[in-house]
Amino acid sequence: MSGRVEAIVARLHALHPRLIDLSLHRLEALLARLGHPERRLPPVIHVAGTNGKGSVCAVLRAIGEAAGRRVHVYTSPHLVRFNERFRLAGALVDDAALEATLAEAEAVNAGAPITVFEMITAAGFMLFARVPADLLVLEVGLGGRFDATNVVPAKAAAAITSISLDHREFLGDTLAAIAFEKAGIITPGTPAVTGTQTPEVLAVLDAAAAAAGSRLAARGREWVAEPRPDGFAFRDGAGTLSLPPPGLLGRHQIDNAAIAIAALRAAGLGIAEAAMAEGVARAIWPARLQRLSGRLARLLPETMELWLDGGHNPGAGAALAAQLDDWAERPTLLVVGMKQGKDADEFLRPLLARAASVWAVAEPGQHLAMPVEAVVAASGGLAQPGPTVADALGAIAARGGTARVLICGSLFLAGEVLKQDGDGL
Repeated sequence: MSGRVEAIVARLHALHPRLIDLSLHRLEALLARLGHPERRLPPVIHVAGTNGKGSVCAVLRAIGEAAGRRVHVYTSPHLVRFNERFRLAGALVDDAALEATLAEAEAVNAGAPITVFEMITAAGFMLFARVPADLLVLEVGLGGRFDATNVVPAKAAAAITSISLDHREFLGDTLAAIAFEKAGIITPGTPAVTGTQTPEVLAVLDAAAAAAGSRLAARGREWVAEPRPDGFAFRDGAGTLSLPPPGLLGRHQIDNAAIAIAALRAAGLGIAEAAMAEGVARAIWPARLQRLSGRLARLLPETMELWLDGGHNPGAGAALAAQLDDWAERPTLLVVGMKQGKDADEFLRPLLARAASVWAVAEPGQHLAMPVEAVVAASGGLAQPGPTVADALGAIAARGGTARVLICGSLFLAGEVLKQDGDGL
């Protein structure tokens, strides 16, 4: 992000006293003054959920591009560069275009109260409306019903990924309450899809779809994804697709890839099986079970692998625990850093019994980093203080042996790790 973009974002922080204030009216007023760019977008697939949103967006983009389509993508948060949030027809927005668009939106807003995310979203809609494309993959920032992205009046499809307990201070204390907020992206007439959900969550999503006069296609009901030795099969009313293993690692990525396929089929975009297969296989998404090979990885001996995952809530902990089971042929050592306010106890619970050792860390530049002592306490005293990633890796290297080292617990930690490793995005 250029210095001028940083200055604009810093000014925007002063326009509203709360960083997160879920609402639509402030953004709707600004978009009206901007000429309603949200009404001039390519077909939109809107993606909400607790875990897997970024992975589903990555697969949607990869499939669309494999089919020769121009694809816009809006995601958050960024890991290293602010520009990561905006992909215009296949390329990240450049600094000049981003600066000019944010400045234009800021000038039209004229100092009215608005959150930073709302202003960023307005700038995104301006960029997406001005650059021709065939598809916009739109990721919810937080929740769904009152998220800034939900001002889009017409959508080709809505996709809801795995729902877990997270952001309870904004979305509610139960899975049903959180599901209700996520289901808010199912607007009237929008076909919706979802993957594996608990019966409690599925009932909420079904009710929301019915209330919107829509239909919900759920895994195990309207469509099926069956793992196979050479990948997986996707089957719905339109037929069966034979697909390769997802390029994204982890058992849960079959669910995410299948959600993307179900959404594309629901949207009626006419993408062929060959493009579906190519996109599933080549999708990449940083900090989702990503193997590192840069500066941090070189702190370890050749007998060790370094991996990174941004998972940070109970559902993500369960998914990572399944991966540790698949990695059982050699020890896995955890390096964990989390954001303040996250449920570290529940995230760590399924991981502790599977990890050979645990190290608690907090990087100096990590946004709202949970103190190392708090991570140690959440581990029941099992974790050793790093206190930084480099310190932990140095101690692990000194012990030697053969192992996998997994850094996890926070997307903000993941961003700092990617900067230090220099392995790119």
